[in-house]
Amino acid sequence: MRIPISWLGEYVDLPEDVSVEHLHAALVRVGFEEEGFHGFGVTGPVVVGQILEFTPEPQTNGKTINWCQVDVGEPEPRGIVCGAHNFAVGDKVVVSLPGAVLPGPFPIAARKTYGHVSDGMIASARELGLGEEHDGILLLTSLGIDAEPGVEALSLLGLDDFAVEINVTPDRGYALSLRGVAREYSHSTGAAFRDPALAVPAPATAPEGFPVTVADGGPIRGRSGVSVFESRVVRGIDATRPTPSWMVARLALAGVRSISLPVDITNYVMFELGQPIHGYDLDTLTGGITIRRARVGETFETLDGKVRALDVQDLLVTDDSGPIGLAGVMGGAKTEMTAATTNVLVEAGNWEPVSIARTARRHKLPSEAAKRYERGVDPRIAAPAADRVVQLLVELAGGTADMLGSSFDEAVAPTAIELPAAYASRLIGVEYTPEEIERSLTMIGATVEDAAAGYTVTPPSWRPDLTDKATLVEEVARIVGYHRIPSVLPVAPSGRGLTREQRLRRAATQSLASGGLTEVLSYPFVSTASNDLFGSATGEPLAAIKLANALDSEHGWMRTSVLPGLIDAARRNLSRGLTDLALYEIGLVFRPVSGAAYGSGALPVGDARPSSETLAELNAGIPPQPWHAAALFVGDAVPKQPGSPAIPVGIGDALGAAHQLALAVGVPLAVRQGSHQAMHPGRTAALYVGETLVGHAGELLPAVAAAKDLPRVVALLEVDLDALIDAANEDVTPHPIVSFPAATQDLSLVVTDATPAGDVLATVIEGAGALLERAHLVDDYRGTGIEPGSKSLTFALRFRAPDRTLTAAEATEAKTAAVALAAERFGAALRE
Repeated sequence: MRIPISWLGEYVDLPEDVSVEHLHAALVRVGFEEEGFHGFGVTGPVVVGQILEFTPEPQTNGKTINWCQVDVGEPEPRGIVCGAHNFAVGDKVVVSLPGAVLPGPFPIAARKTYGHVSDGMIASARELGLGEEHDGILLLTSLGIDAEPGVEALSLLGLDDFAVEINVTPDRGYALSLRGVAREYSHSTGAAFRDPALAVPAPATAPEGFPVTVADGGPIRGRSGVSVFESRVVRGIDATRPTPSWMVARLALAGVRSISLPVDITNYVMFELGQPIHGYDLDTLTGGITIRRARVGETFETLDGKVRALDVQDLLVTDDSGPIGLAGVMGGAKTEMTAATTNVLVEAGNWEPVSIARTARRHKLPSEAAKRYERGVDPRIAAPAADRVVQLLVELAGGTADMLGSSFDEAVAPTAIELPAAYASRLIGVEYTPEEIERSLTMIGATVEDAAAGYTVTPPSWRPDLTDKATLVEEVARIVGYHRIPSVLPVAPSGRGLTREQRLRRAATQSLASGGLTEVLSYPFVSTASNDLFGSATGEPLAAIKLANALDSEHGWMRTSVLPGLIDAARRNLSRGLTDLALYEIGLVFRPVSGAAYGSGALPVGDARPSSETLAELNAGIPPQPWHAAALFVGDAVPKQPGSPAIPVGIGDALGAAHQLALAVGVPLAVRQGSHQAMHPGRTAALYVGETLVGHAGELLPAVAAAKDLPRVVALLEVDLDALIDAANEDVTPHPIVSFPAATQDLSLVVTDATPAGDVLATVIEGAGALLERAHLVDDYRGTGIEPGSKSLTFALRFRAPDRTLTAAEATEAKTAAVALAAERFGAALRE
């Protein structure tokens, strides 16, 4: 919300030396956020000039310039070159003299151009920041100004004014007006507040006779779309009259361009009082007005010239010919006020916020009116606002107020709230006196009455956000001052904290980050092809959730795998020159049960707590969403160094990350030969916890990598993190550190090529028994001395006893048992 200072000063007393800093500080104290400062950016000598004579001079470039003699209140006229042609001798204009600075910044100096020394510049409205008009220079007669040459023009045009901008939260729609901001400034500083609504003269007799019918046949959530509808008629206006310069300047500072006098008046009153106003050309209306919902297949042309297909929830203002306005959002082209308009119907309504918000979003029309209605407008301000528009149309446009009009009012009075006397102090943690509580609530416009247990408070009509005792206490804290609330670090109650699952998920992500991987967060929206490729290892169709309103039609499904997002992230980084990547993501995937219906239940209303049955129904409509962890490696795992070549990434990096995850969670992970349709055959590992498959690790198929613009070798990993956590022990059992020396031996077994090394290793561990402390594969040899179709697997074994020093015989006996079991299961033989 932009607040022109001269405008604000009409409703509240400001210091003579008021500054941007003072205003921002005062408004921040009552809960607003400062956003910025706006001015016209015009400084220096800018004066009224009068054209004495001018000579058109054609130029070689095809243009014709005018060499003008301009009276600027000095003994001699100034010669100024001007490229515009919309003026005549005797016209009053705005002249920027040397030393002036126009918005841009654009400094003005005497300079030689087109064969003359131009001693200043005759300015257009756009060059002064007063609008977008740039077809010619600004003629002061168009603003109704007739000042003497040499008169200082900045104050004459309101260009010496400035505005501060604040952020207004959605619950404080009343502050989207000068009336609301002035009241809040008064709360902050104690300055006297003058309510502009009380200064509007009411008509001698209530307007009547204009037929208005409310026929809302489809109220949203049982609430009628309109509670107040005021109409007034003004006849005989001159719509071609210029908008006064003070109004143009104030609207420009508020962020609105001047359009025409009648439209500018409606916008001015909206910013002044917070009540959106719409004006109709009365002579284009057919019959009376009916307020209703749109019909199936109905269309409507709005003021912006677009024909819009209407929804049955859209609230309309109609006459006998059909729609003439999208209620509270935008008027229609057919009844628009134009330069030919002489008779005006003024509308000031109070529309139901949800209905207006839905219509504005449905048609992508975020108008100033809709912004106010969807936040809540004071229902009691509609009549004064309509009367204020009538007043300005009479004063500025030469119109005559007609007694024809209407007044529909079914607004519900604010509900009284019981506020216990000690509740404010108990909730905020600050001792408030009864005088402070009553004074604060009275200041914001509430009616406060004593009650047996405290107070009975009736909120003002402009504060629909005050609905219970807690919101009243927030106002007490705000008005008395947030500085009274101490800054105390809260102490967490004992017995609380992260759940077991949360702790283990954090341990998992910390382990990957500590291993040098970078965490990314990708969108969960993917294509059907990505789900089919990565969601299922076998290629069997996998059920997925389709988005009802996808941002991108090509990515209209919820992910069943985390890998597509990692691949997209890798591709983006590679395109920006980052060639060595180690990325990971821990997030939810969506695995619906095939044939189940999800999201079919009706959404509960937002103003009441859902019942247990409703919550159970909603939860039943949500598909399973397990946590998955995935990692991706591209480029070099170890960069090239002096004396050492680069080490490229491969399946080993993916397996290493998998073991890191398992170790962090506290489960033993078994690696077996596996397959995945998106991974390289022979370079894919299946990851097991016991006999449960929890994920895959491997290298991406080269063809898929090429299609994704990735290098040939891309190492991947994805595991079901929930399955890992479920398999972890509830309690961590520490193992004592054994101080007795170890006995180490190597074991080389010859098996067939088809025998997985992981299976042989598992058998060796099982056969060696409890004395085996560690075993791992150190060599896979296939060559001279080994029969074709066979391979030699060498394992390094480490034996240790917890209570004694092992003898070589004991270690050999354990190794022999391992050989025997391997021979039994795989036909393994000791390599000679």
